[in-house]
Amino acid sequence: MYELVANVELLFRELGPRYDDRIRAAAADGFDAVEFWWWRGKDLTSIETALRSTGTALHCLCTDPMGELVDPRTHDRFVAGLTESARVAENLGARYLIATAGDSRADTATATQDKAVREALLRAADVLEGTAVVLLLENLNSRVEHVGTFVDTTPHCLDLVVAADSEHVRCLFDLYHSAVMGEDLPTVLGGRAQLVSHVHIADAPGRHEPGTGEVAWDELLLQLHDAGYRGRLGLEYTPTGSTSTSVAAIRRIASRDTEGRRSPA
Repeated sequence: MYELVANVELLFRELGPRYDDRIRAAAADGFDAVEFWWWRGKDLTSIETALRSTGTALHCLCTDPMGELVDPRTHDRFVAGLTESARVAENLGARYLIATAGDSRADTATATQDKAVREALLRAADVLEGTAVVLLLENLNSRVEHVGTFVDTTPHCLDLVVAADSEHVRCLFDLYHSAVMGEDLPTVLGGRAQLVSHVHIADAPGRHEPGTGEVAWDELLLQLHDAGYRGRLGLEYTPTGSTSTSVAAIRRIASRDTEGRRSPA
């Protein structure tokens, strides 16, 4: 049903700090795509060599620096970073760059911050026009790891993507953050799954591999499929043991035939 992407920021860390080693390990373990977070400070030459020698695709990475999109004073820095990050993404063959909106500003009205994020996304769309790169806006949970974050629900994230009105701006739907916020998947996607270009997964609570928390993954992935999402699933969790062992359960679930799992009408 779904192809998986190994986030080598968190997976295969048992092999050490070199990202080229983690990419080769992911390829040896059957992954044909990987992702990571920041590109600055990484050996991009060795990463590119590992990607090409293994035939592995880099699916996405973060734009760097992200900036605080809620604050217009950071927009020039964000746009400059996005311009540079887009070149890096294209050089490495990555389609997607990830950004978040930043933390709420206590001294600024919500509507004003919302307007600032929309303006930043419009500028991002202009930067990416004519490229194959898409910016993914990700909402984060405000209950555990990201207390104070401005965009903490999927509907809010989707509304901002709609306002950008560009094929170069889409949503990253993180099932971990969604679960922590108590969202109901069919309700929050609400016929807007076409605005989601990537999905991250981790179990909740704990943010470990599927099967360690309380999420009913069989049902959730079926709901995701029924909502219309046909992209990849990025494994963005901290394994409780070896990476290869941690992947086994979600591989079984993600590879099951959806039509064969439906209950008779």
